[in-house]
Amino acid sequence: MERVRRDAHAGSWYTGNASKLNEELDGWLKATGLTKSSNVRGIIAPHAGYSYSGRCAAFAFANIDPASIKLNEELDGWLKATGLTKSSNVRGIIAPHAGYSYSGRCAAFAFANIDPASISRVFLLGPSHHYYTPKCALTKATIYRTPLGDLPVDLEVNDELQATGKFELMDLCVDEAEHSMEMHLPYLAKVFNGYPVKVVPILVGAINAENESMYGRLLAKYVDDPKNFFSVSSDFCHWGSRFNYTHYDAKHGTIYKSIEVLDHMGMDIIETGDANAFKGYLQQYGNTICGRRPITVFLHMLKNCSAKIKIGFLQYEQSSQCKSKRDYSVSYASAAAKMES
Repeated sequence: MERVRRDAHAGSWYTGNASKLNEELDGWLKATGLTKSSNVRGIIAPHAGYSYSGRCAAFAFANIDPASIKLNEELDGWLKATGLTKSSNVRGIIAPHAGYSYSGRCAAFAFANIDPASISRVFLLGPSHHYYTPKCALTKATIYRTPLGDLPVDLEVNDELQATGKFELMDLCVDEAEHSMEMHLPYLAKVFNGYPVKVVPILVGAINAENESMYGRLLAKYVDDPKNFFSVSSDFCHWGSRFNYTHYDAKHGTIYKSIEVLDHMGMDIIETGDANAFKGYLQQYGNTICGRRPITVFLHMLKNCSAKIKIGFLQYEQSSQCKSKRDYSVSYASAAAKMES
């Protein structure tokens, strides 16, 4: 049975006319000149009748960003639903980068492993979907903004990498057009809320096998610092005519089962840590794993570092279940790269 608390003070302490109340509140909020901020996590405001305190109260409420509250609740729900616990032994993740309505739940199985207390820097490796470069590119930004708070770029490491002469700098318009790393940012802001952390975004271009190995060797030294963490962005099979990829092995039954077998074949190879075997798999099947190059660079990093780290996949999902050639889907997989004891 519902028990409703009535708005008992409406009509006395503030108007009970909805239209008039909305106009009053809107006027006071606009008059503050303030903008909403996802960094505001609480307010203190007066509670006298609105004719006395309404204008003053607006200076508190004008700061609230309702969109960030909804996003925070979504991420919190997905993280808790994984049932996973944070682990300081997890040094990196592979997670998808589709819209959260498609891949947010799957991505949580990666980000839920992060222990923010032991990490001060996160390297982001994401594929370039729209901008062509035969290199890896660094950001010109100093801050990466998210609805859940800002993530400062580690300018010292950014400059250190640029000094190698192996990276180019991407313009801000290129940076903002690319979604592969941005889709990891709200989760990072959520997980690291209250902890000081900086990010090092690296856009991985259309690099060849030789350069995949070179960048892996170059970045390997950062893996040996336990305060560094690595967030690798990739979706898995993009299946359907719209993606120009319709590989189907009928012995596995339905199309979506064939896709699942194909993806798991690649995931199993990634878990071995063998970058060359992964390259061979891609050449043989042509699986449309958009983050194949960031993943391969990460495999070379783990091969060339001193730490013993093993990748293990934790979750696999598909955006839909393809049953005919007219259908299409994108696969998502989440993994954790963990120190071996």
